[in-house]
Amino acid sequence: MPLRVIGAGFGRTGTASIKVALEQLGFDQCYHMQEVIKHPAHVQFWRAAMTGKVVDWAQIFAGYQATVDWPACNFYQQLMVQYPDAKVLLTVRDPDAWYESCRNTIYAMSQKPVMRLLRRLLPPLYRFMDLNDTLIWQGDFAGRFADRAHAIAVFNQHNAAVIAHVPPERLLIYQVKEGWEPLCRFLEVPVPQGIPFPYLNASQTFQWMFRLAYGVVGLVGLLVLTLCWRLMRRLR
Repeated sequence: MPLRVIGAGFGRTGTASIKVALEQLGFDQCYHMQEVIKHPAHVQFWRAAMTGKVVDWAQIFAGYQATVDWPACNFYQQLMVQYPDAKVLLTVRDPDAWYESCRNTIYAMSQKPVMRLLRRLLPPLYRFMDLNDTLIWQGDFAGRFADRAHAIAVFNQHNAAVIAHVPPERLLIYQVKEGWEPLCRFLEVPVPQGIPFPYLNASQTFQWMFRLAYGVVGLVGLLVLTLCWRLMRRLR
């Protein structure tokens, strides 16, 4: 089945919540950056798309009915051509709140020394984070995400470009705090009865990931020390 919903909003605009919400509404599955983590082979596809190569969108989205978040949001125009009947969902939030959230989660993860060490130890993690660096931090933000004014300007310009490009009848500008009603009305599906909107706290997930990363590095360090100690004892 072809894509029915194209998410054009940047990450950290409630895309994790929207992914779950869309799947609960029957748009299952929904492609999100999480899918790149689950399927490391997808990195090669997105790198090809970034360099302007002809890619098979139907292949990467086989089994998906919707997409949100990076990396797909950067290709919403191509996806609109590939899927002319799909509706476009632009998730937005207060720019200052978006910047703080982005800086404290996915950007912080990319900058922490422990993650830089792990990416050297784990090739799949290296390829995933290198894709993020190239697509988002060096691509969208030209290596200047730490410059708050610049990052917010890029965020606002992206949203304005989406609004200018997408026909109004095909576009919903949406904040997750609005809940089910405007989303369901736009997608022409019933509002779920007795099911609360899935507001996810992704920041807690990133905190857990940081703790896990430190734990893995600590374990690796302990194993290395243990091996060195045993080797030294044998050499005595």
